[in-house]
Amino acid sequence: MPSYKAPLDDIRFILEDVLDVGALAELPGYEDATPDVVAAILEEGARFAERELYPLNRVGDEEGCTYEDGTVRTPAGFKDAYKAFAEGGWTALSSDPAHGGQGLPKSVNFVMEEILSSANMAFAMYPGLTHGAINALETFGSDDQKRTYLPPMISGRWAGTMCLTEPQCGTDLGLVRTKATADPGLDGAYRLTGTKIFISAGEHDLTENIVHLVLARLPDAPSGTRGISLFVVPKFLPEGQGDDATPGARNGVRCASIEHKMGINGSATCVLNFDGAQGWLVGEPHRGLKAMFVMMNVARLGVGLQGLGIAEVAYQNALAYAKDRRQGRALDGPKSPDQPADSLMVHPDVRRMLLTMKAFNEGARMIAYEVGQAIDVADRHPDAERRREAEAFVSLMTPIIKAYFTDMGFDCANMGVQIFGGHGYIREWGMEQHVRDARIAQIYEGANGVQAMDLVGRKLPQETGRLLRYFFHPTEALLRSHAEDGQLAGLVGPLAKAFGKLQQATLIVAQRGLKDPNEAGAAASDYLRLFALVAMGRAWLRMAVVAHEKLAAGTDNPGFHEAKLATARFFMERMLPEANGRFIAIMNGGGSIMGLADDDF
Repeated sequence: MPSYKAPLDDIRFILEDVLDVGALAELPGYEDATPDVVAAILEEGARFAERELYPLNRVGDEEGCTYEDGTVRTPAGFKDAYKAFAEGGWTALSSDPAHGGQGLPKSVNFVMEEILSSANMAFAMYPGLTHGAINALETFGSDDQKRTYLPPMISGRWAGTMCLTEPQCGTDLGLVRTKATADPGLDGAYRLTGTKIFISAGEHDLTENIVHLVLARLPDAPSGTRGISLFVVPKFLPEGQGDDATPGARNGVRCASIEHKMGINGSATCVLNFDGAQGWLVGEPHRGLKAMFVMMNVARLGVGLQGLGIAEVAYQNALAYAKDRRQGRALDGPKSPDQPADSLMVHPDVRRMLLTMKAFNEGARMIAYEVGQAIDVADRHPDAERRREAEAFVSLMTPIIKAYFTDMGFDCANMGVQIFGGHGYIREWGMEQHVRDARIAQIYEGANGVQAMDLVGRKLPQETGRLLRYFFHPTEALLRSHAEDGQLAGLVGPLAKAFGKLQQATLIVAQRGLKDPNEAGAAASDYLRLFALVAMGRAWLRMAVVAHEKLAAGTDNPGFHEAKLATARFFMERMLPEANGRFIAIMNGGGSIMGLADDDF
């Protein structure tokens, strides 16, 4: 039977031994977030995910959401689980205490996002979307909007969405047509008219109200993205504020249909029609994209964690199956002569796939949690320069996490199916669902090709490459500090070579891109992958250093730390070499991509 157990040992190793989670308690407002408190919270969150949410994962996939005359019902068990989730305080984990939140570090919520995505990705969509809407309102909402919407959203009584996409525009938000017209009789409110598609959690039965954040155009709006404004449009018009807020009259927004999808069937993906719906401007007119990007950047990191979450649960089940399933004999002779066959674990190719999954999961987890802690530093550190550095690092790593994590999440899910063989293709084993669920993560919140263009076209040239120094300089320092360490030579050498190729490719892409933008576009996906591989190598070297130190000091869990070193070697020897091919592709330029005439395809 499919199963999931949150990898708490690995989570604690990264947070406590490598990243020093205790430093979070030194940030203003996070004094209570000691390592013991964080560990206890994550243990309780893991229990809830394992016991309450994972059993609903297959139910959500098979039953899906149902639509009837504008009403959407989530799968059996989702509503009760969401109520328990909210009552447990999980919707309020990292939100502002001024509005009812628990005020814990955002990096703690980061860990929970991974766990929730492993347990039930479709369910996790609902609180995830609300969390993003809360961030946008906390940053750009008026005091009145904060008092009205934040307490019931943070408590879990109300949910939130982000409404961007329309039938004629997805990535190109400059084509948004939804209109917002001031209504003098509504005391500052606007009337919104238009259609939004692909709206995750756009309609459901989990909460008493849904708060939509909607991109629309004012009558005097300039064309393109500079003419987009952001509006808060509730499903039911609020009566009262804060904890006393209740849903009033139904607003002019309706669900026209839900999509029948490849995966995440427990998450309602809706078409929403706005027919003179009342909405209120969030932030400044024509500056809505800036506000929406607060949501989108949070969502992109969350989607990256979905990729990691799927990869982890796929690995756990593939590993269990490989240990139990007996097929064939080891190439160097039987390992279980008393059995009719050896387990799948004796076969090198099965081990290759399992180690690829394991190495990705643990390296990606390290990267993700480092970025999560940087978000807290950017938000709370008393030193302005430290905040600026952390914010730059998060900005640089966001497209890498979104694209690389989701590409690998899909690949790991596919490897899980391969390890299961024919049984992986059969529904009852649960593996094929992970493939279907994982696929959307490469598409929504900015397709992965768009993430690559964001990295090359925006992040690299930003302030003449300032963002890069917050990755390049620490990597150089790490390599220098361990260059003479003989025990780590097999790790430092390969990473140093790959890092050198990344530095060279960065210069080439920048130079060629200035002469011909298509050259930068042609190199973008390979460059992002090269960057991600180096980031993974850096993460593995840092973990290996700590594992060596633990073993030298006489750790009480030597097997765990020895496995870290073995997996680090596997990554450097079997996965990092991909950097060579990506570098060669970049150096070959974009001529072969752009040279073929459209009619010759």
